[in-house]
Amino acid sequence: MKQKQIDELLYQALETELGGVQVYQTALRCVVNEDLKEEWEKYLEQTHTHVQIVQKTFEKLGLDPETETPGRKVVRHIGESLVKAMEMALEAGEPEAAQVVAAESIVMAETKDHLNWHLIGEAAKNGKAEVVKALKEAHEEVEDEEDEHLYHTMGWTRELWIESLGLKAVLPPPEEVKEVKTAIGAARAQHARGDML
Repeated sequence: MKQKQIDELLYQALETELGGVQVYQTALRCVVNEDLKEEWEKYLEQTHTHVQIVQKTFEKLGLDPETETPGRKVVRHIGESLVKAMEMALEAGEPEAAQVVAAESIVMAETKDHLNWHLIGEAAKNGKAEVVKALKEAHEEVEDEEDEHLYHTMGWTRELWIESLGLKAVLPPPEEVKEVKTAIGAARAQHARGDML
């Protein structure tokens, strides 16, 4: 493995989690649905914990959490852009529309976050023992929560859009009801939504 790229992945993972805190805090200003608010409050709390887990991994591997890389700057820019998009939606004065923008923003942020943790899991299968151990420990603490963040919010986003179109939505979405944690489970839940209407 290329240690420099593992370090880069971790710098981007830290920045993604830090940005995720900002994304969730802003999304909570946009949320209208009480069930979704409760969900996002839980995810915000978990994201704060994920920041601490990545920082602990940095300590174990001797990485400086203040190190800037070009990739980290890009991740920060994307996170700031998602926050700005939600603020624009709030300023427009249509609460339901702002909630959809917030859900879409979380899906975008969680897609990168989910990828980071998948790659950390892959990296945890190879390399030097101390690196593998640190990555594996972090991955095991976070992976299931990241799956939930992504797949559940994708379901919420779809159903909020359906509702905004004037169609019958399934709220909370099937992904939430069925406690989905995998892509296959998300596909099955989406397929089952017709039975839940």
